[in-house]
Amino acid sequence: MKIRYGENCAKKFQIIKYGERIYIDGIYITLFPAGHILGSAQVLLEKKDYKILVTGDYKTTLDKTSQKFELVKTNTLVTEATFGLPIFCHPRPIEETKKIINSLKSKPHSNHLIGAYSLGKAQRIISLLRELGYSKQIYIHGSMTKINNYYLSKKINLGKYIQVDKNNINSLKGEIILAPPSALKDIWSRKISNKIIGMASGWMNVKQRAKQKLIELPIIISDHADWNELTKTILDTEAEKVLITHGQEECLKYWCKKNGIDAEALNP
Repeated sequence: MKIRYGENCAKKFQIIKYGERIYIDGIYITLFPAGHILGSAQVLLEKKDYKILVTGDYKTTLDKTSQKFELVKTNTLVTEATFGLPIFCHPRPIEETKKIINSLKSKPHSNHLIGAYSLGKAQRIISLLRELGYSKQIYIHGSMTKINNYYLSKKINLGKYIQVDKNNINSLKGEIILAPPSALKDIWSRKISNKIIGMASGWMNVKQRAKQKLIELPIIISDHADWNELTKTILDTEAEKVLITHGQEECLKYWCKKNGIDAEALNP
């Protein structure tokens, strides 16, 4: 939070470790890894042996740049539903990342400008590129530098990366460049010549969305659970009631009802 919003973004901070149980106003609170990004957490609330688990954003697929999702049994589950439609079945991230490598091989003189959120997604893409053996320096937007440095401090190997600045932006050739999605069409990106524009997002599964945003290289990599992850997690938590928010609430609600699970949408 301090990296993103400044040292004084809150009046008071309390660090809570995963699995540490604290007591506030009659309720026990415990955090568990959500697997969304580094440090993301599910929140378990307990009172008189009744449990409510709030997932927040989460994914259950393995990710070397974040803690592994931890399944928690609960009475009531409050789940996200960003990709809560059966059409969303995310492919293997390593295979999607190969698209960047393969495109670079076929067009070695073109810069590959890939849109990725500065927190979490960019570091995951870099890690996947390293896993595939890409050892060259990777260029990054300035908004990613402090976050990358923090990931390094947590022993997450990102290899060599260089911030794009006024001294190198006009001379880039055949490089992989990561920038937040908002920067893909602004003045900053216009200075990068001979570029192929890509985007790393679960939404790239929707071809029309990629086309509307003029994305030439859609990379389907998400830090949110897809349909199969959502439905499996609901079953595995053994929740008696499911509250659904942030996404495709009605479809997931219908699936729960069909499978004999009491469910409601928090944003009907």
